[in-house]
Amino acid sequence: MFYGEFIHSIDRKGRLILPAKFREVSKNNFIEKFFITRGLDKCLFMFGEEEWKQQEQKFKAASFTRQESRVFNRIYFSGAMDIIPDRQGRILLPQYLKDFAEIKKDVVIAGISNRIEIWSREKWVEFYGNWRQSFEEIAEKLIDIKQQ
Repeated sequence: MFYGEFIHSIDRKGRLILPAKFREVSKNNFIEKFFITRGLDKCLFMFGEEEWKQQEQKFKAASFTRQESRVFNRIYFSGAMDIIPDRQGRILLPQYLKDFAEIKKDVVIAGISNRIEIWSREKWVEFYGNWRQSFEEIAEKLIDIKQQ
């Protein structure tokens, strides 16, 4: 549903404008509300409301008697907030999420199918630089796993 990489900047009021392509996808899929939280690899995850509910059910099903489940759920859900973009498609990123993702000014907004990831531009360049050479090897492993 969400695809592509876009470079944007945080404005002086701490707002980020969603790419026009993502606003169009949201409109066409009747997504008015999003949920944003701490993601993995130092980025932020942003889900449409229905996708968020599906993800939430999966994580809530994890046993709270396991320490890893408790820790993950605490960090993931305590960082979450619901947001509704304004008419210009802007969202306000809270400072604690910007701090987590080390976002200062320039960001990369990446569509990852069912979610949007928001990265500091520096962290995205680092991530991409570290993993692009392994992309084909990873693909081969994932494809082989699915075929077995």
